[in-house]
Amino acid sequence: IYEALIHGGIANDSRVEVVKIDSEDVRPQAASSLFRGVDGILVPGGFGYRGIEGKILAIEFARNEKIPYFGICLGMQTAVMEFARNVCGLKGANSTEFNRRTAHPVISLLDEQKHINAKGATMRLGAYPARLIAGTHAHAAYKKGLIWERHRHRYEFNKAYKDILQKRGMKISGISPNGLLVEIVELKDHPWFVAVQFHPEFKSKPDRAHPLFRDFIKAALAASGL
Repeated sequence: IYEALIHGGIANDSRVEVVKIDSEDVRPQAASSLFRGVDGILVPGGFGYRGIEGKILAIEFARNEKIPYFGICLGMQTAVMEFARNVCGLKGANSTEFNRRTAHPVISLLDEQKHINAKGATMRLGAYPARLIAGTHAHAAYKKGLIWERHRHRYEFNKAYKDILQKRGMKISGISPNGLLVEIVELKDHPWFVAVQFHPEFKSKPDRAHPLFRDFIKAALAASGL
C-alpha cells in the first residue's frame, strides 16, 4: 500500500508524505488533533477486532470533515459499519466477524458460507470481475465498465441492508456481474469517498499507478489546495 501511494504521487507529479496513525490511538477527543494537516485518509485491510473502533472514528472524521477517504477491504467494511451506525441510525451495526450477535450485521458471511467449517473454503481469493456504475468516482477512475481485481477476504457486504444504506446516501458503484456482491461503495455529497472490497495495491506499478490510488492522491491534492 505504501508503494502504491507513492505510485499515485508519481502519477500526479507529487511526493506523498505518509503519516502513520495507530487506530488504537484514535479516540473521539483525539481525532481532530491526530488528523490535523492530513489531506487524505486511507484505512487498509486487516483481520481481527483490535483497533476497529478507532478505524470507525477515523472514517467518521473523514466523512464529516469532507477529507478524501480510501478504504481497502476491511477499510470498506468499516466504512459501511460507520455509515450504518451514524447516518442510518442502526445502533451497534457491526460485522459478524467481530460480533456474531449484532442486531445489524451489515457485514457478514454469505448464506452459502455459514455452514462451512473449513475456513479456507469460505475465503474469496484471487481475481474477480466487477461491473462499475457510470457517473461514479470508480467509473471515472477506471474509464471502463468492467474491471478485474484481486480479493483476499471472507466477509461481505450484507445485501439485506442495501436499500436503507442507499436511501441515506451511500452509493454502490461496483457490483459483481451477477449483482449479488457489493465490491465498491461511495458517498454522495463528499469530494471523494471510495471504499473497495478488493486489494487494488496488488496491481499498482511505478510507471502505471492504479487508477484508484492515482485519483485518491489527486483528490488529496485538491483538498490541500495544491
